[in-house]
Amino acid sequence: MTDTSAETLIRDLDLEPLPWEGGYYRETWRSEVMIPEPALGAGYSGPRAAGTSIYYMLTPDTLSKMHRLPSPETFHFYKGDVVEMLLLHPDGTDQVITFGQDLGAGQHLQFTILGNTWMGGRLAAGHRYGYALMGTTVAPGFDFDDLEMGGTAALITEYPDAADMIRALT
Repeated sequence: MTDTSAETLIRDLDLEPLPWEGGYYRETWRSEVMIPEPALGAGYSGPRAAGTSIYYMLTPDTLSKMHRLPSPETFHFYKGDVVEMLLLHPDGTDQVITFGQDLGAGQHLQFTILGNTWMGGRLAAGHRYGYALMGTTVAPGFDFDDLEMGGTAALITEYPDAADMIRALT
């Protein structure tokens, strides 16, 4: 893969639009081990795979809309532009983290977001590659039944200090 444009990566990695949330994705692994619903606790509507992983790509015209999952999700940064991600924690605090390769600037190659944390992301200003290629690992595994999308007004009411970024990511 010598051409690393977004279009080439989307084609070569067989990515498709991610419904509701935004960006592009392809599931690359789903554990055959299943966790029964009673062992999962609240927030799950049935058994779940022990874990899942995907490729995930953002481009200048896409974003990861504010959403949350009951499971922890570990993001892995592979290449491309810096991603800024807003986290709205269950304790009422907010945080912006960046994914990228400049560790000295506080960027993360990998970061785990705990379950029930609202999250949304976009390419940071000044992008030069036109994409960010990442991956995520979710355990217990991702299921679309678990995806909860955030509403602008409700999130701003609960997290007023993050209002501008919430508006941009909903």
